Amino acid sequence: MKSAMINRTHIEGLLYQHDLELKVTGDNSKNPGTEFISGNIEIATDDAGVNIVPVHFTYVTATTSKGKANASFSTLSDIISGKLGTVMKDGADKAVKLRIDSAIGLNEFYSDRNGKEELVSVKRNEGGFIHVVNAINEDEKTRNTFEVDMIITNVSHVDANEERQTPEKSIVRGAIFNFRNDLMPIELSVLNPNAMNYFEGLDASAKNPVFTKVKGRQVSETITRTIEEESAFGEASVREVKSTRKDFVITWAMKEPYLWDDESTITASELKDCMAKRETDLAAMKARSDEYKASKGGAAKAAPAAGGFDF
Repeated sequence: MKSAMINRTHIEGLLYQHDLELKVTGDNSKNPGTEFISGNIEIATDDAGVNIVPVHFTYVTATTSKGKANASFSTLSDIISGKLGTVMKDGADKAVKLRIDSAIGLNEFYSDRNGKEELVSVKRNEGGFIHVVNAINEDEKTRNTFEVDMIITNVSHVDANEERQTPEKSIVRGAIFNFRNDLMPIELSVLNPNAMNYFEGLDASAKNPVFTKVKGRQVSETITRTIEEESAFGEASVREVKSTRKDFVITWAMKEPYLWDDESTITASELKDCMAKRETDLAAMKARSDEYKASKGGAAKAAPAAGGFDF
């Protein structure tokens, strides 16, 4: 298996807003009484200030694991104190310019939906290195990028929906990996017609995975829909509904995919081990979220059946 799977994102622009907090670890933590920062910052990556890309920080301490000063903690502290301005509070002219090198992660939790507890999994930029900069790249397309090694197991076609103002696209499903090589199921979008033809022509499936590298952009846009309701008399009722649509859109793929089931990339056996580990991790997560269970990790599932990689 590759020693380091590619998973990186690059975000730069103006600090739009944040909900960062300075906290202290509890008595039962590994390092009690340690100050840390957690929360989200949002970056306006385009000149118009409408493509807002969030970055989540889970646990940022004043010093690194090697005991050195953590520059990211210092920058986040300055954001909390107001020393570094935001678009929403101080205006675009006074908002700090930031560059963040992060990675795609998953915010996962179990939620009760319609009487059934289901796993919720949401993509996000997770942590990374944050820098204050004097200028940002003039090319907007370079300010909100991602690059990942991906095992593709399904590609589906979605028609445009004029009412919901959603475009025709392909949805590429599969898995990527974090820095620990933990498997993360993921969906990415494809909008370019030539790219749609390419991915839909791969014939990727759970029994025929395609392992490749893709690059793309993180897109956030506000959609305004006009809803008109006819009245039994008089004028119709007209209202506008706004919603934010965030997407990870593939814009590039390597010309020749990696070798599949090869020791230089990843073998089928290694992928099964990654999938089994994920099931164990999910079982532990479920146990922690469920106060009724007596033991943690007791519901771990067996390794996937041979011949298929269904994430």
